[in-house]
Amino acid sequence: MRDCGGDPRIASAARALSWSGEHGALWLAVGVTGAALDRERRGAWIRGTVLIGAAHLASMGIKRLVRRPRPQLPAQQPLVKTAGRHSFPSSHATSAAAAAVAFGALRPAGRHVVPPLAAMMCVSRLVVGVHYPSDVAAGALLGGLTAGVGAQWMKGAVRV
Repeated sequence: MRDCGGDPRIASAARALSWSGEHGALWLAVGVTGAALDRERRGAWIRGTVLIGAAHLASMGIKRLVRRPRPQLPAQQPLVKTAGRHSFPSSHATSAAAAAVAFGALRPAGRHVVPPLAAMMCVSRLVVGVHYPSDVAAGALLGGLTAGVGAQWMKGAVRV
């Protein structure tokens, strides 16, 4: 996948996705914006944003336990700098998958926009050369499970 970063257009898009996904920023901004604009589903947007934050924090905790070093490719340098030196699981993939599950169901347009954007963010981590495929897969699984488990809470059916 890292070879795809040789195309300047792909490299630019992958860098932009990586930058916007740092610490779940894009998804947290989407959640706050959704809560501000969608009065009917404000509570669900807020709960979804909390789930994304929780998934991201869980991935950071797992990284500190696993401590897997990032890929080192002698012929190719990563296209982006990273916030940390550990790669498993991908926190970008975790927050992206959590957003796809949490926000994808809130509005019909969300089903068509959020999951594909989340998938692109996951792939971008391979293109920029900072994750192994298993890092991204594990992150996506963690994010999807976190938001999936919180789905009843998202609907307001369960009080915490």
